[in-house]
Amino acid sequence: MSALVVPPDLARALHPGPPDAIELIGLRARGHHGVLEHERRDGQDFLVDLRMDVDTAPAGRADALGRTVNYAEVADSAVAEIEGGPHQLIETLAARIAGRILSEQILVRRIEVTLHKPSAPIPHPFSDVRVRIERSAPATPAVLALGTNLGAREKHLSRALGLLRAADGIEIDWTAPVVETDPVGGVAQDAFLNTVVGIRSERGPWRLLDLAHALEEDARRVREVRWGPRTLDVDLIAYGDLVQDDEELTLPHPRAHERAFVLAPWHAARPAAELPGHGPIGPLLARAEDRDGVRPGPALGGFGA
Repeated sequence: MSALVVPPDLARALHPGPPDAIELIGLRARGHHGVLEHERRDGQDFLVDLRMDVDTAPAGRADALGRTVNYAEVADSAVAEIEGGPHQLIETLAARIAGRILSEQILVRRIEVTLHKPSAPIPHPFSDVRVRIERSAPATPAVLALGTNLGAREKHLSRALGLLRAADGIEIDWTAPVVETDPVGGVAQDAFLNTVVGIRSERGPWRLLDLAHALEEDARRVREVRWGPRTLDVDLIAYGDLVQDDEELTLPHPRAHERAFVLAPWHAARPAAELPGHGPIGPLLARAEDRDGVRPGPALGGFGA
């Protein structure tokens, strides 16, 4: 990647700073955890502190709960684990709390759990016993679609792929072949080159969207006409199984299920793939109205692997 020239704004998108955090402190619930029989029989109070890495900027822009973590839901999950079990060790309980929240809250990328057992059976004066653990969410599979019909089309695609490989928290899982496609949307313009890239992302969906926009800006994309010509279009098609309806980021992409220029290269690379909420992509491709406008594109290094 040393051959890539990266301006400062793009560098910040490739290597973003640490995420924000949401903290829930002093959550109390009664559980029956411990090695001793009376602990499991009588129970005692446990307290938990949670620190969750979350990108809060999208929620701050729109004042929208759907763009952030609902900490009431997080509290319900932690209390359910404390009241469940029983477990002999608070290490086990802390791990279960972390795992449950990471599995239920896709926007939480890392969590720190501090579990307190202030009534632990210790025959000496003490203030608290606590276990602190950190866990990270596994990388989330995501699908990006790339398209270009202005300028050096092949160079635009190759540079975008190279920048994705250089981005922190992004691993290229697979790439689709490049296809050439007739434009859709009714705007007279030249043919497109389109392809699809499968990644595994340690970033949340909003930071991934920021990266997609940064790649477009790097290619000097100008948005003047809807569905018009562009140097580079980067769309987030799917992020795990996340389904959301948001004016800035609808997932899965609201038109991907009917666009052969997305489905055809994706199907060529991963014929058994499914689009969340729409099912297998093979039947979707067979029904796409623009499927006759898709043809093989140039063989481009790094794509189709």
